[in-house]
Amino acid sequence: MNTFRKALVPLAFFPFKNIVFAQKRDSIPNKLIAFVTDKFPQARDLNIEYTQVTPYNYSSTFQGADLPDNKVKSFSQVNANANIYFIKNRKWMLSTALNYRYTSIETENATSLFSNESSNKADFHYHSEALNFTYFSKLFNKTAIYSATASVDGSNQHFERVRGMLTGNIILKANAKTKMTLGLALMVDPSIQVPILPIFTYEHKFDNGWVADVILPQKLLIRKNVFSNGRISLGSEMSNTSFYLYQAEKTYEFRQLNINSGIIYEHNLGSNFIGTLKTGLRITPNARIFDKEESFKDYIFEAKPKPSFYFNVGVSYNPFGKLRKK
Repeated sequence: MNTFRKALVPLAFFPFKNIVFAQKRDSIPNKLIAFVTDKFPQARDLNIEYTQVTPYNYSSTFQGADLPDNKVKSFSQVNANANIYFIKNRKWMLSTALNYRYTSIETENATSLFSNESSNKADFHYHSEALNFTYFSKLFNKTAIYSATASVDGSNQHFERVRGMLTGNIILKANAKTKMTLGLALMVDPSIQVPILPIFTYEHKFDNGWVADVILPQKLLIRKNVFSNGRISLGSEMSNTSFYLYQAEKTYEFRQLNINSGIIYEHNLGSNFIGTLKTGLRITPNARIFDKEESFKDYIFEAKPKPSFYFNVGVSYNPFGKLRKK
């Protein structure tokens, strides 16, 4: 399952969660305001974070032939994103998501895979922009949310891909303790192996204060509020690394799926700022380079990284939090 699909699941899912957390008597705009002004909202309006990974070894193949084992001495990322949305009426909503990611990789032995010359270090810039239209309706007498997303991405040199996504979600259960939803996402992208993805979400509040927070296939967490302004979460989340490479007048794409398992601590800093610390074990099933005109399965390079530890620190700003104080 490719990383692009997992990366876009939260974007498609965001307006859907707004309805789940709302009271039935509220209008769509009031539901959205109530959701985004939570002490720890699911969607962050503005967010910036830094990730550092400990050194790890990896084996690899190039066009089916084994390459000498290598080691990533340093892997770091800076990621910044913004979610901007406009409430039109009770039936539909228009939103946009902007993302920028800087990736720096240094290997022990020089490689020419990431540049035109053999080098131990390379830096990459990746950006994506998406426009999302969401429509609220009824299906089988239950609340249903449909969305259509158009996105573009690229590097610091060119825009590269245009993608599309259609989603449909239905609320199966929504009460004070349990929220459960089911849906489908259809991706319009020739590089995707499986274009249809089921989406299942589940939240349940236990009597001891712990909360199960599940968004499949993106995350599986159990969390609890601690102190007066903190929250701790245990479990696994998926993240991705992708960027474009330019070799011999051709464009290639690098994709890597990460499964991050460990602990997350969030702290409400006041004035609508939230600080986040994450650490734990990172498992990367594989990393591939393939021609941009081909699919993820038609790769020319594949790496099998060993597990490593990661550390992530971030801060988000949620200006819609001010609405609750009015």
